Amino acid sequence: MAIGAAVVGPLAVSAALAGLRGSLPNTDAALVLVLVVVAVAAFGNRLAGYLAAASAAVWFDFFLTVPYERFSIERRADLKTTVLLLVIGVAVCELAVWGRRQAALASGRAAYLAGIREAAEVVAVGGSGSKLVQDVSAALVRTLGLKSCLFERGVAGVGQPARLLHDGDVQWQGKAWDVDRRGLPQDTDIELLVESGGQLVGRFLMRADADTHPSRTQRVVAVVLGGQVSGALGRRG
Repeated sequence: MAIGAAVVGPLAVSAALAGLRGSLPNTDAALVLVLVVVAVAAFGNRLAGYLAAASAAVWFDFFLTVPYERFSIERRADLKTTVLLLVIGVAVCELAVWGRRQAALASGRAAYLAGIREAAEVVAVGGSGSKLVQDVSAALVRTLGLKSCLFERGVAGVGQPARLLHDGDVQWQGKAWDVDRRGLPQDTDIELLVESGGQLVGRFLMRADADTHPSRTQRVVAVVLGGQVSGALGRRG
């Protein structure tokens, strides 16, 4: 949708502005097209923003510069305006991408803190070991978007599952698995080891839901949840 808007939006606006060529200066028309580029860049991605900037420059040339309805420019001022429209559009796109990246980082930090708080609350509630395992299993399902999660005591590596490592990476069959690009493995279980004092307590055996792409922050939160449980289970024997 963003790419479609990037191509069609500047075309439609430029065609509409062509009816005002006698009363609307080209610089004002260029500002209107910049607003279109800003809208696409804000709600789309870098590719859509670049396409919108290029489309705005092309259709500004076609509809609003002399000779009209031809891809050529005769006046030096119109050439400058067209170039500036393209440059400003690209700059706006980069600013929008930077803003979304900062927002994602802030959201990730908030999710991490929320996950730490949830882990602490789960352990602080206390109760039986089985209740603790149930609570953490449910938290792991919510955090990673899992289909299922169960705890197996004193087991590791059985069934050759993928493994969620302490740094949030996922490893399967001796190779790193690109979760950001491919999502969590769906053809195998994923284990998160629970250890206490260097000794194996057990593992959470997880099955990913379809097309699940948890961020590294979410994966690290899952590891923190497991770490909290490992201490509690270790103390309870």
